[in-house]
Amino acid sequence: FDGDKGKNTGGMGAYAPTPFVNNKLLEEISEKIINPTLKAMKDQGAQYSGCLYCGLMLTDEGPKVVEFNCRFGDPETQVVLPLLDGDLLELLYSSASGHINKNSVWYNGGSSVCVVLASQGYPDQYVKGKEIFGLDIAHNENIIVYHAGTTFIDGKILTSGGRVLGVTSIIKGNNLSIAKQICYDVVAKINFDGMQYRKDICDKALQIKH
Repeated sequence: FDGDKGKNTGGMGAYAPTPFVNNKLLEEISEKIINPTLKAMKDQGAQYSGCLYCGLMLTDEGPKVVEFNCRFGDPETQVVLPLLDGDLLELLYSSASGHINKNSVWYNGGSSVCVVLASQGYPDQYVKGKEIFGLDIAHNENIIVYHAGTTFIDGKILTSGGRVLGVTSIIKGNNLSIAKQICYDVVAKINFDGMQYRKDICDKALQIKH
């Protein structure tokens, strides 16, 4: 639900870049969470190389860990990767080889907003098999629609999961307001029975920046 209300769910949206993170906060996260975690894994004989996703909550008492995953975050990845130029394969390969090349990719200066469309009932028992309409007219040069809980049956795209689609806008320049508008304009063109989504993705960031 809007306003961070309702039950705990998977990510219902994401945006990048964020005004909530600065170098000081990144250093705090590294010193208090990432480095101790990696050291503990190494001490236990499980030295790790690869993608380690750390899901955090920013609280009045500092960053708190929600979860760790050995994969990219969803839907965070949908807004981060389109804003990277360079060679992602080189970055991943160098990480796996133990000699990470931090210059493999760099931020291209753009903005991105992702809104997740969910099935009725999610995050509890949800309805499946609802036909999805509007995908053909949702095409936009600034939009990627990522499929998650969908299936293709008899020429129709149907819902098959709780989080169904991730509608993601990507624009040049640091302007989350425009990225959000483009994203929600496309969301309005898509429809399936029971579709629900948050209408306040990146609002907090916009309140800080303006």
